[in-house]
Amino acid sequence: MIHFRKKILAAGLASAMMLSLGACGTSGDTDETQSQTAGQAAEGETAASGDGKILIAYFTAAENSGVDAVSSASYSMVNGEAVGRLQAIAEMIQENTGGDLFSIRTSVVYPADGRELIDYAAEEQDENARPELTSQIENLDQFDTIFVGYPNWWADMPMVMYSFFEEYDFSGKTIIPFNVHNGSRFSGTIETIQELEPDAEVVEDGFTINERDVPDAAGDVADWIEEIGYPCIWASTGT
Repeated sequence: MIHFRKKILAAGLASAMMLSLGACGTSGDTDETQSQTAGQAAEGETAASGDGKILIAYFTAAENSGVDAVSSASYSMVNGEAVGRLQAIAEMIQENTGGDLFSIRTSVVYPADGRELIDYAAEEQDENARPELTSQIENLDQFDTIFVGYPNWWADMPMVMYSFFEEYDFSGKTIIPFNVHNGSRFSGTIETIQELEPDAEVVEDGFTINERDVPDAAGDVADWIEEIGYPCIWASTGT
């Protein structure tokens, strides 16, 4: 099992952070801009280098339920706006790292009702389902660090996350998990990611938060980012 070392991680990825300087402080962007896929961002911008960037990939049932935001049990009110909980945490991470957001989408339309959603999640687990992915990461090679976010369903990742890890080879990359739960924290999901991506460095000191605390999580996310050695250099220097 890989053990996280803060000093090694900070030193080894200093150059990666320098490449993300101009992407910090994006909290004022529109939802449409913030939700663009990493592939679209790569097409629209020219980076100083093709390597070393940060990707923030997340799955939230809220963006895969096909219903109005206020009707979905997977949304929280953040700054007066209904936002999928994992999207909210992903955007907080982006504000502190300058990474590219990537929403993991699937052909499955998940129930909006909380009880029905959990029942459906149990059925997917029983079937060992692999939901089809409908969003794709383009030019994965440009990313060295992958933040990966997901809810905890029945002490496991949603089955679409298995589809995600089977679709992409993260060998040689650093994976940093983040998670929203209702009492079970990460359960054994970090170990599962290590098994699915044995040639990646999976950071064990991930960020996990109870779903009811998501609206007020910005400070905790910023503290965590600093603790693991990923401060936003551009924002901290004021340049």
